[in-house]
Amino acid sequence: MKRVIAGILVLAAGWWRPVAATGASAPPVSKETQECLNCHSEYNPGLVQDWMHSLHSQVTPGQALKKRPLERRVSSERIPDSLKGVVVGCYECHSLNATNHTDNFDHFDYNINVVVSPPDCAVCHAVEAEQFGGSKKAHALGNLQKNPVFHTMVESITSVAEIKNGKVTVAGSSDQTKNETCYGCHGSRVEVVGTRKLTNDLGEFMLPKLSNWPNQGVGRVNPDGSRGACTACHARHEFSIEVARKPFTCSQCHTGPDVPAFEVYEESKHGNIFHSKEREWNWNHVPWQVGVDFRAPTCAVCHNSLITSPEGDVVAPRTHDFGARLWVRLFGLPYTHPQPKSGDTSIIRNKDGLPLPTAFTGEPASEFLIDGREQARRQTIMKGVCRSCHNRDWVDAHFDKLAHTILETDRMTRSATDLMQRAWDLGLADKSNPFDEPIERQWMKQWLFYANSIRLGSAMIGPDYESFQTGWFDLTTHLREMQEWIDSKAQARIPRAGGTPHGAQRLRNQGGK
Repeated sequence: MKRVIAGILVLAAGWWRPVAATGASAPPVSKETQECLNCHSEYNPGLVQDWMHSLHSQVTPGQALKKRPLERRVSSERIPDSLKGVVVGCYECHSLNATNHTDNFDHFDYNINVVVSPPDCAVCHAVEAEQFGGSKKAHALGNLQKNPVFHTMVESITSVAEIKNGKVTVAGSSDQTKNETCYGCHGSRVEVVGTRKLTNDLGEFMLPKLSNWPNQGVGRVNPDGSRGACTACHARHEFSIEVARKPFTCSQCHTGPDVPAFEVYEESKHGNIFHSKEREWNWNHVPWQVGVDFRAPTCAVCHNSLITSPEGDVVAPRTHDFGARLWVRLFGLPYTHPQPKSGDTSIIRNKDGLPLPTAFTGEPASEFLIDGREQARRQTIMKGVCRSCHNRDWVDAHFDKLAHTILETDRMTRSATDLMQRAWDLGLADKSNPFDEPIERQWMKQWLFYANSIRLGSAMIGPDYESFQTGWFDLTTHLREMQEWIDSKAQARIPRAGGTPHGAQRLRNQGGK
């Protein structure tokens, strides 16, 4: 009966066809996708119109494979015959790998997946999916949940507080709160937890009920067990490369006060040129030609896009591991350190046995971090991007300034940590949770806000963010305030009993939820 209703809708709506980008006759749409379009154009017209503007609606995978290697947007060498000759539509994405999807359900006699995951996209984009799968972004949720230190920090920040007997008490934060805060960027674990009923003009439908949904964080765990959400950058359903390449997409998560990368970029000369000239740039060309398609770097230029010279020489290859060109990790942790070897940072163990790339006193867990040779190789790639517009002396001097900033902010973090350790030793703060008391929040701000801001300002040439916008002014001011608070409390209080340094034993025993 459902199939009959769908067939009537097809006849009533007519055989819809997209307009080809070249003005030539449009490539074929599969029968299955056409049935999807005829219904969803009524119930979700914005979704359908968005897809109609996509390259997916205008080019078949078979046509895409015929392009020159540097011009291709598909990386799979072989694509199933059933997909080669039709445009990439609703059914082509939402029906793949059905046996792996616990969110698969019967919909008008078709087996449909609610969530499209990276393994589904990998049918055409195999290299990108593999690169992303090994990145810190793909492991972003696990890197929070499996790390007791980070898990404690998340709970300390987002938990609901109550006043009982005149004291602040906290309960664990809800999934809803985490999903729209930390996990909104890092991702959630999406699982099928039952079914739900949907009623419309066509009747009643039973659909999978998903937990922690909607969510498109970069490290989302999908119902098929895979990690990641391509839609975090390539917004549904147009999947525009222009949208993914513009800094606004990155600003969804890489913004202040903990990661003020977008604010620094807007302040910089590069950001100035972008805002002034972006309407003149060719955001859709592949490969992306420096000086022709764009005339100042964006996040994508530096971190992942395929960049060539006007003559076609490759400046930097495309990568969907957004840390692949980075030799040093600047933000998110107390101290800078070489990039981790694995995107799964929960496997790291420092000298105290904690899953952190450095000790609280700064020593790196070198076994888990890239070595000097790999750091130099990555830095060479990044310098090559810079030298597309700047001469060698300019670039070398810029990187030298960044290296000094890294050393100096790490020294300031060590100073703040020494003060914090003194407070713990004197019993002025409870070591069991290093993130919940006011003096500990001051310590967190030193590295999570101020040192991060300075480092990003140095890397991206944002002098005000290095100086006054959560930069050196705050870093030096709050260090003095920490010292004065500790000195005054030490004179007025009898020290409490100490414990394991930094609450290490408790954190080792405490698992993520």
